[in-house]
Order: sequence, then C-alpha cells, then structure tokens
Amino acid sequence: MSVNLKKLLTDFFILMALTTNISFIVSPNMVELVIVVAMNLAATILKIGESRMLSAEQMAASLAADLHLIPALFLYALGDAAEGLGLAWGALAANVVSVILAIVDVVLTTQTELEEY
Repeated sequence: MSVNLKKLLTDFFILMALTTNISFIVSPNMVELVIVVAMNLAATILKIGESRMLSAEQMAASLAADLHLIPALFLYALGDAAEGLGLAWGALAANVVSVILAIVDVVLTTQTELEEY
C-alpha cells in the first residue's frame, strides 16, 4: 500500500487547522491567531486541484474558515479581540465540517476500492 504524499499533507494541515483553531479559542493571542491563519491557508492551498469524492465540499469548508480567520486577524490586531474570537468560532465550525468531510471521503474511497477489488 503506497502513501499519497499530497493526501497525507492535505489531511495533516486539515487537522492542524482544526487543532490550532481550538488552541486560539482556548488561549487567544496574536501569535496563535497568525499560526491558525497559516495552517488554514496551507490546508486551502493543498486542496486546490484535489480529485477526491468530496473535494468541492472540502474546499468550500476551507474557504469558509479562511474567510472567517483573515478578518479575525485584522480585527484582533486592531484591538477588537471579542469580534476576532467570535469569527474564530465560526472558523472552528467550518474546520469541524472539513475534518468530518475528510473522514467521510476516506470511508467512501476505501469502500469504492474494496468494491473494485
């Protein structure tokens, strides 16, 4: 069984996006928020050109998280920590959906491969 490096990296950054998002919500600070934005953008970039079963849905969830976190970064930097944290909660919801979609995609792909076997 070979490992698809792009899939491995994509799934890694999907999980990192979720876990760093949770970390920021638990302990909000600017450095953590910058890391969250970087993880989410990396996950989004890696999803470009994916040919998974649910790739469009995963890209939509990732873009939703990005469009919450980028304004959150600016608002937090401008001193509106409460609004930045609120947007981070929205991104967290999108990241949870993204992880669920990744799990469903693995199950569907495995099922399809087993049926072809």
